[in-house]
Amino acid sequence: MGSTDRSPAIMLLIGSGGLLAGAYGFQYFGDLQPCVLCLYQRVPHAVVIVLALAAIVLSPRPVTGWIIGLAGLAVAVGAGIAGFHVGVEQHWWEGTAECGSVASADTVEALRAQLLAQPVVRCDEVPWSLFNVSMAGYNFAFSTALAIFAFRHCWSMTRRGTVTGAAS
Repeated sequence: MGSTDRSPAIMLLIGSGGLLAGAYGFQYFGDLQPCVLCLYQRVPHAVVIVLALAAIVLSPRPVTGWIIGLAGLAVAVGAGIAGFHVGVEQHWWEGTAECGSVASADTVEALRAQLLAQPVVRCDEVPWSLFNVSMAGYNFAFSTALAIFAFRHCWSMTRRGTVTGAAS
């Protein structure tokens, strides 16, 4: 079994792991609290990490190509969420009902407790950007690239019917 058998899964693991680590780094070390769309964007990367680990463990079985394809689908969903978030940040459309809203409460005291317990983070505000691109914008770009990478390797691996040898 060659080292390239696992390289697509390892690249997906590094890519999604790096994006997820960056998100948590900005939250815990940069003190940038995530909005609900930011939290939604994390889920597909966690799924990709699990699928990539499964592909690494199961390599070089033919099913590995399909697992890479599922990881590609998951990261494409993440790119879609990130793209939607960019649109909300740019005010091209409105966000979800949870974006910057306060949960309903039965009493004024309950509403006050909710407001004091957690800050409201709006989805349409950009708390950090680099070269005028927000974190959601970078997530969209990197997730799209990862999805293309995964789909390319899935197609290549399943077309050969095997995962041995170098992925083209």
